[in-house]
Amino acid sequence: MTEDDRGAAGPLCLVTGATGYIGGRLVPELLAAGHRVRCLARSPERLRDHPWAGRAEVVRGDVTDAASVAEAMRGVDVAYYLVHALGTGEDFEETDRRAARIFGERARAAGVRRIVYLGGLTPAGVPEHELSPHLRSRAEVGRILLDSGVPTTVLRAAVVIGSGSASFEMLRYLTERLPVMITPSWVHTRIQPVAVRDVLRALVGSAGMPATVNRSFDVGGPDVLTYRDMMIRYAAAADLPRRLILPVPVLTPGLSSHWVGLVTPVPASIARPLTESLRHEVVCHEHDIARYVPDPPGHPLGFDEAVRLALRRVRDARVTTRWSSASVPGAPSDPLPTDPGWAGGSLYTDCRELPVNASRAALWRVIEGIGGENGWYSFPLAWAARGLLDRMVGGVGLRRGRRDAARLRVGESLDFWRVEEIEPGHLLRLRAEMRLPGLAWLEMYAETDAAGRTRYRQRALFHPHGLLGQAYWWGVSPFHAVVFGGMARNIARAAAAEPAVPAAVG
Repeated sequence: MTEDDRGAAGPLCLVTGATGYIGGRLVPELLAAGHRVRCLARSPERLRDHPWAGRAEVVRGDVTDAASVAEAMRGVDVAYYLVHALGTGEDFEETDRRAARIFGERARAAGVRRIVYLGGLTPAGVPEHELSPHLRSRAEVGRILLDSGVPTTVLRAAVVIGSGSASFEMLRYLTERLPVMITPSWVHTRIQPVAVRDVLRALVGSAGMPATVNRSFDVGGPDVLTYRDMMIRYAAAADLPRRLILPVPVLTPGLSSHWVGLVTPVPASIARPLTESLRHEVVCHEHDIARYVPDPPGHPLGFDEAVRLALRRVRDARVTTRWSSASVPGAPSDPLPTDPGWAGGSLYTDCRELPVNASRAALWRVIEGIGGENGWYSFPLAWAARGLLDRMVGGVGLRRGRRDAARLRVGESLDFWRVEEIEPGHLLRLRAEMRLPGLAWLEMYAETDAAGRTRYRQRALFHPHGLLGQAYWWGVSPFHAVVFGGMARNIARAAAAEPAVPAAVG
């Protein structure tokens, strides 16, 4: 699908943000609806292991790079804009503004039939300068795309309820972990949540809107609730005892975000724009989307049903994408230097290797199952302390867990790591996303030696930034024998204790 072949099959849809929560779910929905899909991604390899990867075209590029956007737009009928800086960095609003302008200009130049953008629901009657930077930027992006000269659909949603969404995880962990909660005053703000499957239905259906439509649509579920109502109803859906909620007026958005960051897996950097957006009432004022994307029976889903469906997916380990699917802004993203003659500075390593009294397959099951509920096989208190320290300085911490208890795929988060590479049965490489004065990786190998015996090989790598990075490496080096040495030994023991898996018959 590299040439202008419109009409050869279904419409060609360009999806930005396919490595994120909504984009990763939208692609298979578009494919199921008969559309062809092209994904624009900064790191195409991160989409390699998705179940739909072989059915969609993936091109490398960035929405802030006009040339790559222009190339990605060739032959496109409908372009989905699903990227947002989520309120991080001093100049994030300018970055959002510039990216939206590039996207709109290149879509118009390529003759794209429609742009579809998922933005945020803004409160009625509130001057834009009083909105949170997060909502203000989303509103501005919507206006830029509507003024691009390409017919545009802007969908405006408030809290999205679905397994793995940041809003759902925040609600879930606050409610499950705190039977008695001292909460900010925004728990009394009225909100109109929407199920993720209704958001996806509106996104897919928007591709077929007539060319005369160039406007925004409010997208919400049938229930208007306060955040307090949502916590109480979540507790009921999850069969938890009724929660006692005590709101206080002293928690500012900044303090709220750190409070959320300490209690939930959502780090303060992401919690802040979410909590700031809850200061104002966000309720739909129209449901005009139904004129173009009719509601099927039973839709839009109510809050209770959306929560039950999300909980079922969590419990059945069928969460397809998570809020942490997207890279955390500010986290390191440099690939591991693999050139043997790499001259980029110091690259410190800690290497461990030992025999394993188990099959290579058993060893690989332990390696691929690391993290999350299974832990890191050494000094749990030290890992927990490192995760807490990371959250205290605004990092992602250790509580992001894993999407699936047994399987990993390239690009997804794993506690405070990101899966950078997997060679099934052989190699797992993780890139650190905790706050560090440098870049760090952890590699784990399942191998067979010349005598046919299983061996485990482990390598931790650190590329320091400046004097602080050098001091960090030498400061923690004395603990490597306990942390990394213990990890290697315990992984080997866990593999030896793995039950044998019978060979397939026939």
